[in-house]
Formats: sequence, structure tokens, C-alpha cells
Amino acid sequence: MRRQFLSHAISVVAFLTLGSLAASAADVAAGKARAEICAGCHGDNGISQMENVPSLAGQPDQFLQWQLVFFRAGSRKNEQMQPIVEQINNEDIRNLGAYFASLTPPKGPEDNDPDLSKKGAQAAAGRRCGSCHTDSYAGTKAVARLAGQREEYLVKALHDYKTSQRVGGAGAAMAEIAYSLSEEEITALAHYLAHLQ
Repeated sequence: MRRQFLSHAISVVAFLTLGSLAASAADVAAGKARAEICAGCHGDNGISQMENVPSLAGQPDQFLQWQLVFFRAGSRKNEQMQPIVEQINNEDIRNLGAYFASLTPPKGPEDNDPDLSKKGAQAAAGRRCGSCHTDSYAGTKAVARLAGQREEYLVKALHDYKTSQRVGGAGAAMAEIAYSLSEEEITALAHYLAHLQ
């Protein structure tokens, strides 16, 4: 109960912080300059080449801003991210969100297992993933883009939601969906989404 209250309180603070971020227009060029520190893990032009590190290119602006606020508030935890988010202010968050959202998203690689993708598509339809992430899984507003994301990262994210290691934002909805997924469904769903063009 205390953990749920704390998570809710952090989300309220994050919501208020994000509300204050919208006060002025974002500067994509400033975001690009600030993003140099991100390239080491998230890749040039926001396309990750590192295992279990998500690509940020083409993610919705608001989604990116929320995640940075959650990391900075401590409701999302990651050893590599914590020292970085401690150094960024609200303007940086706004600019980084605009910059990464402006980049061309990664395209999924050629599908080497269409049968697994078919099972993943069935799992996605059965869980109504498109109702939040859009029919093309491109994400919208504060909802992540899944199409073309790194496959092993999607597996990790679903496991983190399933075990309540990841909270913040739509954590409750995602935890409920992920909890009911079998390991086979997680594997198939991640494969399907990662290979979407």
C-alpha cells in the first residue's frame, strides 16, 4: 500500500513538473547538442546498437519527456541514467524530447521468423496493444513507439512491467497486461514489434 502511495505521489510530482515544461517552445538544436551524452548508449541519431538499450529516435516527444522526468524523480531507476538525469533541467528535458522525436525512427530488420511474428501479432491483438500504442505501434503523445524497437529490450521491458520493476506513467496498465503474458507470448510479441517496418 505504501509503495503504491509513493508511486502515485511521484507520478503527481512528475505530472506537475511536466506541466511546467510546456511553458516555452522546445529548441531541437539545443536538444541535439545536449544529446551528445546520450549517443554513447542510445546510438548516433538515437538508434541503439547496444543490447537492452532502447532506440529513442522517433519516440513521441511527450513520452520521452515523461521518461526523463520519471528517471529524475527516481520512480524509474537505471544505474547509467541516474547520473545523467541529475544534470539536466526542465529545459533540457523539453529540448531532448523534441530532438529525439524529430529523428527518423529505426526500421525493423527483415523478419527471419514470420511464424513467430504471427503469434506475436495475435498476442498484440488479444491484449489490444494498438488501442494505446496505435494500430501501427508508432506511439502517440505519452505512449511509446514500439515498432522497430530492439527485440531484447522489448522482452526486458515486458519482464520489468510483469515483475513491477518498472513503474510510472502507464505502469499499472502495462503491469496488468504483462502479468498475464506467458514467456512464449512475451518472446513472440517482442519479435513481432521489433520487426515491424
